[in-house]
Amino acid sequence: MKYQNWDLRPAPAPGVRRSLEEAGLSPLCAQVLAARGLDGHQAAAQFLSSGPERFHDPFLLTDMDKAAARVRQALDRHEAIAVYGDYDVDGITATCLLTEALVRLGGEVVSYIPDRSEEGYGLNTGAVSRLAERGVSLIVTVDCGITAVDEVEFARSLGVDVVVTDHHHCKDKLPAAVAVVDPRRPGCPYPFPELAGVGVALKLAQALVPAGEREAVFRRAGELAAIGTVADVMRLTDENRALVRQGLELLAHTRRPGLRALLREAGLDPGAVPTAVTVSYGLAPRINAAGRMEQAMAALELLLTRDEERGEALAHALCRLNRERQAIEQDIFDQCLSMLGEPLDDPCIVLAGEGWHQGVVGIVASRLSEKYSRPAFMICLENRRGKGSCRSFGGFNLFAALEQCAPLLEGYGGHEMAAGFTIREENIPLLAQRLNALVSSYAGGAPMEASIDVDAEVEHCALLTAAQVESLSLLEPFGPGNPKPVFLLRGACAASCCDVGGGRHLKMKLRRDGMLMDAIFFSANAAACGVSPGDRLDVIFTPQINEFRGSRAVQLQLCDLRPAPARAALEQELFQRLREGECLSRWEAGLLMPTRRDFARLWRFLEHNAVGGWMDAGPALLRQAARQADGRAAYGRTLVCLYVMGDRGLIRLEENRLRLCRPMDKVDLEQAELMRRLRALLDGELI
Repeated sequence: MKYQNWDLRPAPAPGVRRSLEEAGLSPLCAQVLAARGLDGHQAAAQFLSSGPERFHDPFLLTDMDKAAARVRQALDRHEAIAVYGDYDVDGITATCLLTEALVRLGGEVVSYIPDRSEEGYGLNTGAVSRLAERGVSLIVTVDCGITAVDEVEFARSLGVDVVVTDHHHCKDKLPAAVAVVDPRRPGCPYPFPELAGVGVALKLAQALVPAGEREAVFRRAGELAAIGTVADVMRLTDENRALVRQGLELLAHTRRPGLRALLREAGLDPGAVPTAVTVSYGLAPRINAAGRMEQAMAALELLLTRDEERGEALAHALCRLNRERQAIEQDIFDQCLSMLGEPLDDPCIVLAGEGWHQGVVGIVASRLSEKYSRPAFMICLENRRGKGSCRSFGGFNLFAALEQCAPLLEGYGGHEMAAGFTIREENIPLLAQRLNALVSSYAGGAPMEASIDVDAEVEHCALLTAAQVESLSLLEPFGPGNPKPVFLLRGACAASCCDVGGGRHLKMKLRRDGMLMDAIFFSANAAACGVSPGDRLDVIFTPQINEFRGSRAVQLQLCDLRPAPARAALEQELFQRLREGECLSRWEAGLLMPTRRDFARLWRFLEHNAVGGWMDAGPALLRQAARQADGRAAYGRTLVCLYVMGDRGLIRLEENRLRLCRPMDKVDLEQAELMRRLRALLDGELI
């Protein structure tokens, strides 16, 4: 099992799913939205909307008026303006977006992205000095600057004004800049604090033009905003959902030669609308590779160029850098595995090494965090100083943890899920001790476990048609706050299984409800999963359309699998849940619903075995009675029949004994409470 916990979302309130279907949503979409707590048509429509109404006024951001006024002044006076960005995808796209916007307004603009290994993250005094020497009198930061208190003060001493636009968490003291624009700034009234750095840069670009021209600004730069937002793993709800959905549509028809070439390298068909997954796994790693390998300006040029040949060459260069990055990453990852050994005793991973590539250790931290189910902190050492990158697990707040470790650090910044820091080598043991204590306290002293949210259970495989699966695209884009739908399928039989992709992946055919379905489990093989043909499995998956040689078919992309419980154990559990008033799926209710024939068979069996009034009603009798029935779920139906007969006075149950009763009047078994509940579940009234 990949995940220790499969967290199946609670069943929605009665009738919610049906009301969503009546509003025009497909059954599969309705099932997901209902499971995620959208309790009616209006709530669903609000969530799904991605039109202009979702974009908020830029001037709701604190200091946006000051920022826009200072930039307009620089434009009017023909001052040299520097757009100072970051070397990740968010920072590179933000730098491109604001550079183009200012140039379009007639600005004299210098784009600056620091060298990752030589300068590190954020504003630095050396860069400020060089920009001042080039005549720059205004620096506008994008995706950085919120912690640059000393650097902004240094710029002021040189006569250079600074406007900070950022989206990272603020510390207690803000830079003394002309304006500090950050939706996470305490007291900021902006209604959506989850903008990426490129989103804040977009807001500044829109604030520089009349309100009627803001949409045109987005039309020119929306694909950049979408790429940066997805790559920075921001919540894809509210304004970000609209920004990314519309931006991806613009990306399909982008006029940027470099982006078109990069899309081809990622294997996307020309004109096809990319998904957030395309950006996350196709575009973002290639753009990020340039920053990680100290060539961020190449990625910026790829976005800015309007020359077809240059765009093609830069796309090839970024792909080459990405391959180099992958090789370095694997080497460091292998080193870390050797250093760690197993089992791991500490609740978090803190590793330090000489010669590690600073641009790559963050990805290694992500892989270690996922593999070992705990936060990971990677530190690159040079001259007894360390630069660290860390990745979270299980919701552990990295920024808050680094705040509590601040006396041991020379600097830090970032988000809850990803952050960076600098530290002296001699402080690393104390940092590890403190972080382990914080993670242990957060987890309550128990080991962290990998969990996955499961939206709903598939009631019948007939629901998994190509049309139904395609309808899930309405919920795109998928990401934090709106993950890909995950479904549970119980008791599927592995009709066949084989390893593919050089033994790295497991391909299966699963049978249930008389249907045969293709399934693929990436990064797992039959031996690792312990799966053989004929095994009964519970699987969780995301459905997708697989296109191969012109044919299109539904394929289940497995997230995890485990052996299905024995049939009798499953039916016993379902019966207990039914008795306790829980909502079952239609499929589960169908397993337990007895027919008149089931009642008649059981009555004849009890009459035949009743000797001297009372009889033993233990497990042996139940199994024997179940064998008299036909079809699947005989054990569960037998339990329901016995309970209903007792409820209607046909038998008397006491502990593990029963006796037959013969009431004078005719008994209507359908009026038993359990039968009414099962019928309502099957009719969808409680779904």
